Amino acid sequence: MAKILLTGGTGLVGSLLEKILIEKQHEVFILTRSPKAKNHFKWDVSSNFIDEKALRVDYIIHLAGAGIADKKWTPKRKKELIDSRVASAELLYNKVKELSIPLKGFISSSGIGYYGAITSENIYKETDEPANDFISKICIEWEKAALLFSNSDIPVTILRTGVVLSKKGGALKKMNTPLFLSSLGNGNQYVPWIHIEDLCNLYVKAIEDTTFTGIYNAVAPEHQTNTSFTKILGTTLKKTVTPFNVPSFILKLVLGELAIIVLAGSRISTEKIESVYQFNFSKLTDALYDIYK
Repeated sequence: MAKILLTGGTGLVGSLLEKILIEKQHEVFILTRSPKAKNHFKWDVSSNFIDEKALRVDYIIHLAGAGIADKKWTPKRKKELIDSRVASAELLYNKVKELSIPLKGFISSSGIGYYGAITSENIYKETDEPANDFISKICIEWEKAALLFSNSDIPVTILRTGVVLSKKGGALKKMNTPLFLSSLGNGNQYVPWIHIEDLCNLYVKAIEDTTFTGIYNAVAPEHQTNTSFTKILGTTLKKTVTPFNVPSFILKLVLGELAIIVLAGSRISTEKIESVYQFNFSKLTDALYDIYK
């Protein structure tokens, strides 16, 4: 049994992950700005505050971060997207170092946005260089902050995550709307995805398998374009998929610069992750059936 501290523990992934970890007899603590439960502890990144009692743990899983697709990317929102990930990780590192906490591991979320909001023929591996756009900048800074822990000889695991599929909300809730039940732009952009249970299993693996360290692409092995993804989703939901493409300029009017993340996307390699983990949901049809059954 391990003692584990979760940031972002009240979010979509964190809520399920907490449940799974507790079922596996681990002890879980949650950092939150508004503690509401016995295992909740207060933190406030803006004032560099963490309840030090929360840090007496074996592992930290860092999921905190403002939602990438929740709001338009104004200059203020862009700063919030970076600070909510980077400043929070730096605060954790500084406090762990200050208190000489003997962490066994730091596990951090990241995103496939590391490779940029682009559509190309390349199948991106973990060793590929990052792109040079805003979404990649978020991920670069995010990972740099997580890797600070390696300076103190603390093992670090980073999961570059795609679109998380869940019955509780998230991306699928937005996709199950008239606007998104159609091809976006030319529809040829890829949509790397992962079932939330597989993602949570990977975080559990990072706790229970000491060899599972380093950077991994956390996406399912099956490649789907926006068009093929939408067709499968429509069939699963028994809903009509709009037979025309939503033009790029309309999405840019509605979403602003944020539109780039739905108009672009490349294939992501799962060769490294599949060498150490067997997916429960490697096919989109199976993943969506499980979610909507």
